[in-house]
Amino acid sequence: MNIVVLDGHTLNPNSDLSWNALKALGNCIIYPRTSVEHIVERAKNAELVLTNKTVLSAETLQQLPNLRYIGVLATGVNVVDTATARALNIDVTNIPAYGPQAVAQHVFALLLELTRHVGLHAQGVRQGRWSDQPDFCYWDKPQIDLEGLSMGVIGLGHIGQRTAQLAQAFGMRVLGYQRQPKPIDGIEWVSLDQVFSDSDVISLHCPLTPDTQHLINAERLQQMKRSAFLINTSRGPLVDETALADALRQGEIAGAGLDVLSQEPPPADNPLYKAPNCLITPHIAWATQKARQRLMDIAVDNVQAFLRGAPQNVVN
Repeated sequence: MNIVVLDGHTLNPNSDLSWNALKALGNCIIYPRTSVEHIVERAKNAELVLTNKTVLSAETLQQLPNLRYIGVLATGVNVVDTATARALNIDVTNIPAYGPQAVAQHVFALLLELTRHVGLHAQGVRQGRWSDQPDFCYWDKPQIDLEGLSMGVIGLGHIGQRTAQLAQAFGMRVLGYQRQPKPIDGIEWVSLDQVFSDSDVISLHCPLTPDTQHLINAERLQQMKRSAFLINTSRGPLVDETALADALRQGEIAGAGLDVLSQEPPPADNPLYKAPNCLITPHIAWATQKARQRLMDIAVDNVQAFLRGAPQNVVN
């Protein structure tokens, strides 16, 4: 069984995970990265291909006659033309729920920096700011308590629910919105308009669809409190970045914490780079060693299930 991993560097950049369990399942070749022009050459003899961010288009899939399985090393499968794969009898699987704890923790890492400014003040201390003070303490920006604030969570899947649980642990009221709500302890289901108008913090956890693209736009930002924060650890195109940059410059909202952008890597002229009170991390919410190991384990389980003739986590 010929197995090809097209972009193993994405999951395992520091080689702190082992590919041995996958290698035990067949003749396995792992490429750190694969450019578009090399996909067919590298995968032409493969029956199983694993990819994270390398795009498998309809044109590419039609040039891989031996291919019977695509394992996406992520939850989102937009890198694969799933309709073409289905027409060619190629199973496509994903990795669900491998890192809800990691992503939810990153939500609060961003939020706590926006409200307590730990990094800012720690840097100031190293620069001698505290040593120069006449008093026992100082702060450059207001310190904000989370307890008693309202967090609006848009999308209550595994990550959204874990984020809601952490919010509750901080003593926050949780307002939830999704198209088909179901009873969840501690969640107050409200309309989308109420999420935007009543929340002190909005955290995005919904998939990217034609309906959710630019969910955060100029109109929605104007509905938010001027003291509110926006957190996005989901998908970059959920946010109209120009509108968000404008809103931050004009003080329409208090700040934003983003782990994803509409283009990754982003261009140097992304308007959010110069927006005030905007924290951007390089799509690392998912990347703890524990979460990546879980992803690897599920990926191997998916391949084993396919080889047994009982594929799991099939998305097409």
